[in-house]
This record gives sequence, structure tokens and C-alpha cells, in this order.
Amino acid sequence: MSLERNLIDSDCSVSRGCGAILQLLQPRTEDLGGFSVRRSLPTRQLRNIGPWIFFDHMGPAEFAAGEGVNVRPHPHINMATVTYLFEGEILHRDSIGSVQTITPGDLNLMVAGSGIVHSERETLAVRNRPHRTHGLQLWLALPEDKEEVAPAFYHYPSAQLPQVQVGQVSVRVMMGAAYGLQSPVLCYSPTLYVEARLPSGAALELPNAHERGLYLLSGRLLIGESEVRAHTMVCLRETPGVMIHALENAQVALIGGAPLGKRYIDWNFVSSSMPRIKAARESWRAQEFPRIPKDSEEFIPYPDSD
Repeated sequence: MSLERNLIDSDCSVSRGCGAILQLLQPRTEDLGGFSVRRSLPTRQLRNIGPWIFFDHMGPAEFAAGEGVNVRPHPHINMATVTYLFEGEILHRDSIGSVQTITPGDLNLMVAGSGIVHSERETLAVRNRPHRTHGLQLWLALPEDKEEVAPAFYHYPSAQLPQVQVGQVSVRVMMGAAYGLQSPVLCYSPTLYVEARLPSGAALELPNAHERGLYLLSGRLLIGESEVRAHTMVCLRETPGVMIHALENAQVALIGGAPLGKRYIDWNFVSSSMPRIKAARESWRAQEFPRIPKDSEEFIPYPDSD
């Protein structure tokens, strides 16, 4: 299904001079227990942008000593998570034995495939002092023939993610290829994820993709005649040569790629098959998923069983 056919209504149309803009989406706030996130995907208006089916902006959140991120073990199937931090640290553990602290500039890719359980907490050293957390977590649909691959976890340190200066703009290519750079991060289908920091007055031409969404983390942008403010997801047409102009210092994340068809989402389960989701749901209720070594005493119940 194309991006334009996915849209239900629009705050911005070509007839109003927005040019490349299909729609402006405002995130809703979701409470994750102890902290909240801004969720731009999925929404009633838009289910996905290319293979991207979930987009959470975490923070910036301030935590007092003794508080912080503490997401108990929970399951996923048939998709992948992508986690990237600007500030703070998160300790990832999963049921295939991965134990990895992610720090600012690193990227974690967790492929749920046939099924994985993970937790996202903080080390005691971080939790026992006042601290901040700020980052993005995104979900990727997997192609149907890859949905049941063996679960896997990949950590990419900051130094492995390519960066380039495009005029005045600092650009980092997180996934896919853009600006003459190729990210080493594993992709299962055509995927784009780029982050950029624009000083006030700077401009950047966006790489093209079959479907694209631009999320403004901070600052203000001009796209054509349209001003875009912080925490807005901009859905873009497949139009070459789209320029963004920073009206003040701005930080953006661009996502895109080829769509993979309809995906069902039920809590933390994502799949092209509803029977597969129902089976995973019953398996989690029965606690038949594999457990996380050294983090198996707690878990998040399926919502209707709280």
C-alpha cells in the first residue's frame, strides 16, 4: 500500500502550497512506567512509512537518583527494534543471552524474528545518580520471508556509523545509503535512516526514497512555504530535490524505504499474519517464551491480564 493511500486526512496539502509535504503528524504521549515518550507512528492517520512501523521519541527526561528507565522483560515477534541514544545509557538484555549497554552515538538492532524477550533497564551506576535520557526507538517490519528468522542482536558502536559534513550540516547515515555513505547496519529490505543537525540558517537537500518521513527533534524548519515545529513528523512525497531550511538550530531524523505490505500490531507483537500474533499472545500468557538469563523474575503481562 502506498503512503498516499495510507493517509486518512491531512493537515497540509499541495493546494495550500506545501509542495513536497503530504501530511504533518503530531505525536501522542505514551506512559511507559516512570517516563513518557512521544509516539509518532503508528497513528490513526498513518500506519507506516516504508518499512518503519513504530517511532518513539524518548525524553529528554530528567531522573533523580534512584529513578530511571526500567522496562521489564517483554516479547516481540516478526520485526526488529532500532535504538539510538543522544544522552544517557540503557542496559539491554535478551533471551538469546545478549547483554549490552548502549551509550550516546551507538545503535542497537534487535531482530525479533521467530520470537525474543528483552528488557531495557539502567546500570546501578547510572541509576544511583541524577541523570538524563534522550533517544529514539523505532520498529522495522521484516519482509514476510524473513519474519521467522532466528532472533539476533547487533550492536554498532558510534565509530562505525558514517558521518559527513554537507555544507554547514552534520549528517550521520544510520541505516541504508545517502550522501555518498553506506551504513554497516544490517537491513532486510530497502531502508533509510539519517540524522542531521542544522545550524540556524543552514539548508539540506534530503535523499530520496520511495516513502519518507522527517521527524523534527528540536528547532524549527521551513519546507517550501511551510514552517515545521519541534516534535512534528512530516510525511513527504516521493519528490526529488526536497530542501529543508533551519529557522533556528535544528535536529532531524529522516526515515524511509520501500513499504512491505500490511502489518498487524497487537501490543508488542507485529506480523503479517493475525493467527501468528494470536499464537504469540497465548504463548506469552502461558509464559512459554524463552527467558532472559539473570533477568527472569519479572515480566510485563499482556495488557488484558493485568
